[in-house]
Amino acid sequence: MSTETSAPIPVPEGRQFTAFQGHRRLASGAMEAVMRAAARAAEDLEPSEPVLVFDDATGVQTDLGALATPAAAAGAPAPVQPGGQPARQAGRPRLGVVAKEVTLLPRHWEWLALQPGGASVTLRRLVDEARRSQGPREAVRAAQERCYRFLHAIAGNLPGYEDALRALYRADAEGFNGAMQAWPQDVREYAAGLAAAAFAEGGAA
Repeated sequence: MSTETSAPIPVPEGRQFTAFQGHRRLASGAMEAVMRAAARAAEDLEPSEPVLVFDDATGVQTDLGALATPAAAAGAPAPVQPGGQPARQAGRPRLGVVAKEVTLLPRHWEWLALQPGGASVTLRRLVDEARRSQGPREAVRAAQERCYRFLHAIAGNLPGYEDALRALYRADAEGFNGAMQAWPQDVREYAAGLAAAAFAEGGAA
């Protein structure tokens, strides 16, 4: 009888992680280094002090055992030509364009048809312009969410937890830091780093 195993999740190049044992930071850095530190700590940890690993980009608690390095996730190497050069794949080069259905009213299609480059080019340009205009707000929201995920996982029983969250979502840096004043230093510093963009100028707008 065969046993099915799930494929490891690929890790984007440069992704960083941080491991905590209880409220003490064990290690920060690339996946392999953090995995080694977490494994060493797991051998001697007390039941009340589990090792938790967080993705620095998202604040999500992460199971490093399910992850793979970019090289390992890539699978088999690409075929090569004589001389060691990668073989050129047949067909149209992939440009990252994904075809999906878009539903618009007739007046929208009429307007798009009149734009230089056609509907697809115009829609891509409009999306890029919207992303640029919403960039600062998106950065604030992302910082709030990644800090919340970390705090929810590790700081729920610390004094001032709810006050810290309220200040985080008000973009109140002074209130946020004040609510964390009595917290362990490693938790306080890591949370502040995750939340930094939430307190950028105009972040509360």
